[in-house]
Amino acid sequence: MSKILAGIDLAWVSTRNPTAIAVGRMSGRTLTLKKLLTDLYGVEGITSGLSATKQLHGVTIDGPTVVTNSTGRRLCENQLTREYGGRKAGCHATNLSRYPDSDGVALGDWLQSQGFSHLGDREGRWQLECYPHPALIEIFRLEERLLYKKGSVSQKRVGQARLAKMLLRLESSPVLALQVPEQFRVRFSPARIFELRGGALKHNEDVLDAIVCLYIAGLYQAGYRDKVFGEVSQGYIYVPQVDCTEGQDGS
Repeated sequence: MSKILAGIDLAWVSTRNPTAIAVGRMSGRTLTLKKLLTDLYGVEGITSGLSATKQLHGVTIDGPTVVTNSTGRRLCENQLTREYGGRKAGCHATNLSRYPDSDGVALGDWLQSQGFSHLGDREGRWQLECYPHPALIEIFRLEERLLYKKGSVSQKRVGQARLAKMLLRLESSPVLALQVPEQFRVRFSPARIFELRGGALKHNEDVLDAIVCLYIAGLYQAGYRDKVFGEVSQGYIYVPQVDCTEGQDGS
């Protein structure tokens, strides 16, 4: 039976910056991108987009969904940074002092009210917090974090084009095949990416991040090996631990 999944690249302050959602249908070991929701502002805009997605089964969120600590990092952020910090994929600090009214927590609470349990049973509705940087390291067996968010415009373009190429490699993944219909492939076009700048370049980055989150959702639904840093009561981050391009030429 197929499942409808969503991946959310959540803006830290969603009233000022747009959030992107990628929606896909998972059937067997194939995940097909079905819809992209972009330019969503505020928690209400995000929840409206999710509410309009029929038969939604699982949601992954790149953003903090459980925060209980007053200062410093969450336990999960400390644990993940100890494991991935040396590979340039550590976490920023999330706490109630910096984010007293976190959009991520509000979104997680709303999903919980709709029956999406944190790290829930895959037979029922579930939600989880993810982090693309370490996930990409594991999915593609990278030595360190893929650089596509920082640096000059030229460096961001190069990194984003590399990410797009890597994601298209997943179409032939022996683990979970990501199918990208023609209407979405413009988001992956190196020629287009190298023409983008400013907000348009960031917007495309958000969309690709949402697709990464969607793919992570597929890996969770399939039950592949993973690691969970922290715990639900204090905050957690899910990271898949599977090579999805095994046997492929990584060039």
